[in-house]
Amino acid sequence: MKQTPYIVVVGAVNMDICGIPFTKLIPKDSNPGAVRHNPGGVGRNIAHNLRLLEVPVKFLTAFGGDLYARELRQSCEELGMDISEAVYTSGSTSTYLYITDETGEMQLAVCDTDVADCINADFLATKLEILNQAQAVVFDGNLTEETVDFIAQHVTVPLFADPVSAKKSERLKKALPKLYTFKPNDIEAMYLTGEDTPEKAARALVKLGVERVYVSCGADGMIAAEGEWLLHLSCEPSEVINTTGGGDASMAALVWAYTQGLSLEQSARAALKAGAITVGAEETIAPGLSPEKLR
Repeated sequence: MKQTPYIVVVGAVNMDICGIPFTKLIPKDSNPGAVRHNPGGVGRNIAHNLRLLEVPVKFLTAFGGDLYARELRQSCEELGMDISEAVYTSGSTSTYLYITDETGEMQLAVCDTDVADCINADFLATKLEILNQAQAVVFDGNLTEETVDFIAQHVTVPLFADPVSAKKSERLKKALPKLYTFKPNDIEAMYLTGEDTPEKAARALVKLGVERVYVSCGADGMIAAEGEWLLHLSCEPSEVINTTGGGDASMAALVWAYTQGLSLEQSARAALKAGAITVGAEETIAPGLSPEKLR
């Protein structure tokens, strides 16, 4: 029986716990406010958006053995993600705890992400058949350099990568010639290449071997590069409510566009649309994202 095409996402799933004071934050004191917890993590967010775009997903991640893990597993399963190949441990679930000021700007955070260390080269070596039978594999710069290098050396299907931050982008440097799609923002792209403009950085990344480069430039839109082509596309109109998660939605849209056989420009426009839909929603994952809205 022919297997249904699927995408593999390799990355972490977190429980994000946020404290928001009702009034001006007073340090070293108990501040009345609201505490919220939501599923998070770059890998999970990309996988969630892919499911909204009706793309089958196998999510290679790591779960702890606590109550948060149960909630996270349930949310993944309800979205239709295949998490049967994930790591299950007895430790704590990856957790990101942060406190904002009254405007929503983060002031302090603590990360407990040790369980994500299980997503390593040894683990992925046992999943090579699953990885190499996928349409594509998506991963991010939160993985260790050793794990990124393993993916680059042993995975034969198209690779999609998001560097996550300028500093973490260094972990992807040796893997660049193996990437089909790389989606840094302008700061990450310039940091990684040493260039002084996003356009020069995009061209440099293509010269380093990346097939398609999409540089997010915030309000200035997106630069897309492939071969000799270089395009600068403007943002889609949107009321900005919450910028968190826009990049994850854009990456998911680029993967969706690949499954649809779209061109460089069509893929970039889909990514811009997905980002606009997401930043126009209160949630990190916009429930209104759909294939119809990207076409």
